[in-house]
Amino acid sequence: MTTHVPATDLHAFTESWQDWYRAHEENLADPHGFLAVTSLNWLDEQPRRFPDAPGTWHTGPEGVTVTLDEGEELTVAGEPVRGAHHFGVIPERGGVEAVWGDAVIEVAKRGGHDIVRPRHPDAPLRTAFAGTPSYAPDPRWVVTGRYEPFPEPRPTTVGAAVEDLQHVYDAPGRITFELDGRPLALTAFPGKGPGGLMVLFTDETSGRTTYAANRVLSLAPPAADGTVVLDFNRAANLPCAYTDLATCPLPPAENRLPVAVEAGLRIPRERGGAV
Repeated sequence: MTTHVPATDLHAFTESWQDWYRAHEENLADPHGFLAVTSLNWLDEQPRRFPDAPGTWHTGPEGVTVTLDEGEELTVAGEPVRGAHHFGVIPERGGVEAVWGDAVIEVAKRGGHDIVRPRHPDAPLRTAFAGTPSYAPDPRWVVTGRYEPFPEPRPTTVGAAVEDLQHVYDAPGRITFELDGRPLALTAFPGKGPGGLMVLFTDETSGRTTYAANRVLSLAPPAADGTVVLDFNRAANLPCAYTDLATCPLPPAENRLPVAVEAGLRIPRERGGAV
């Protein structure tokens, strides 16, 4: 069912949405956020150098290693690093940030592959960023649904913004809800914080007014009775909506909603979205 917001609360509702929007944009445009990424490099056993990062990099069964030339230095966990440094085996969706001057060198694992992804504050995509177009917040897009846990977490393989890459999530359950009287459901993935959920989805606006590949909705833990609030006004873009240097997951097939969700963030200007 739809959550109705009294007119007296509309101002507070809008202000809360604006706070969320500003936080999203500030995180995206952080000096070392995704708009600062300058390259995406896939590691293997062959040592290689990259023009926007120091050292020679490779990976193997024991994880990622960088070998820095004389005069090159990184700072890892607050400590200066010279010569050879072993990052070790990085867990899936994990990562380490190594500082290099005013840049950060992200060392991470995505889809089973080790990557190096430098982030420079003066990256043109970041310095030219002027904000993301969005729909105006509207209480009609705040929906109360019901979380239905699976008997056991369900391994779910999804595609990625990068061709031939896959992500695997242990889906803990699904969320059923209604929009305009139409029954719908979304498979949920683990979100941030204990009990939090994440929903990846597309809808009838995807590729028209919203980014074609995906949007994401972060949800608070369900209540004791299983109810959960989906505020589609906070449907956000993942980094791949702005840059080809991201490895974002795509929604599972069942999360393609057959309705137009005219709420949340729209196609970024960087992808030709409306000003």
